[in-house]
Amino acid sequence: MSLSGDVCVVTGACGFLGMRLVKLLLEEEKLAEIRLMDKHLQPDLLLTLEDCRGETKLSMLEGDVRDAEFVRKVCRGASLVFHMASIIDVYDSMEYSEMYGINVKGTQLLLEACIQENVASFIYTSTIEVMGPNSNGEAIVNGNEDTVYSCTLKFNYSKTKKEAEQITLLAHNELLQNGGRLATCAIRPMYIYGEGCRFLLGHMADGVRNKNVLYRMSLPEARVNPVYVGNVAVGHLQAARSLKDQQKRSIVGGQVYFLSDDTPHVSYSDFNHAVMAPLGFNIQAKPMVPLRFFYLFCFIMELFCAMLRPFARVVPPLNRQLLTMLNTPFSFSYQKAKKDLGYVPRYTWEEARQNTIEWLASQLPKQREEILYK
Repeated sequence: MSLSGDVCVVTGACGFLGMRLVKLLLEEEKLAEIRLMDKHLQPDLLLTLEDCRGETKLSMLEGDVRDAEFVRKVCRGASLVFHMASIIDVYDSMEYSEMYGINVKGTQLLLEACIQENVASFIYTSTIEVMGPNSNGEAIVNGNEDTVYSCTLKFNYSKTKKEAEQITLLAHNELLQNGGRLATCAIRPMYIYGEGCRFLLGHMADGVRNKNVLYRMSLPEARVNPVYVGNVAVGHLQAARSLKDQQKRSIVGGQVYFLSDDTPHVSYSDFNHAVMAPLGFNIQAKPMVPLRFFYLFCFIMELFCAMLRPFARVVPPLNRQLLTMLNTPFSFSYQKAKKDLGYVPRYTWEEARQNTIEWLASQLPKQREEILYK
């Protein structure tokens, strides 16, 4: 099913995944218009898309997802919304009210705008973190959408993404102003890597400061299955095509889909090494101190920061929930997305790894220079 002639909105269009999706849409679909919505748009954004835009109209719309009037204007005349804009914060450094306003309230306002402006399809980019892991570090290996898992979410990020996902799914089949029905679905990618991943840049910078030795923050047995950004973009496109197909719409609408690919199951730390070893990086054989001492250190730091909270907001460099996430086996299958959406990873592990290595290599001189002169 083609999206030819449609008008689509991409929120968070300047982000890591948003830009990749926009380029894919321009390369594979003859859309009438793509509306690139972001809080801060890059002045030269359109120039970077010139080679693949074809006859598709590109509109740049700078504004806040919490602005109801702006959001409604963005959705007017559109038939499809990819909602990727959110605040990602695994350190709990942002106030809950701010994160809730963007991740939850912003999603609610977008859904209301879709209903008011007769937008037919809404695809929400969720996260694996809405599942956990829980505080006990209970593992999931090759789980699926029906996996039962007891978890009280600790991160504000995880909580708000979960609530926004639920709002999205509940809005499925809502009556539009023109008498039609809104179709929604949610995509839960694993940890996304590839060209533009700021987390990889951060780990590489830490490795440079540590004399080209990457820190080990996760044990080798804590295997997860990261997913390449190019494959995540393909999964979103397949979801959009499925929601437009009247036969698939009733199957896909109201559903959630895990999105992974054939990247090997490894720990987060070993994954960093896999993409940085060709650039001359080694990795610590084991964490600097046993994990139980790391947990104790985090507990003390969290207590100290809580005591300071009435006077100043201090964010510890590591917390217990993040340490648990880094050290819990947590992997999921993409078989439901394959069955319902027709999703098949377009990029092999070898291609994804090579693309990522080449991008990191291009960033390494700048990283070394910045660290040298700090």
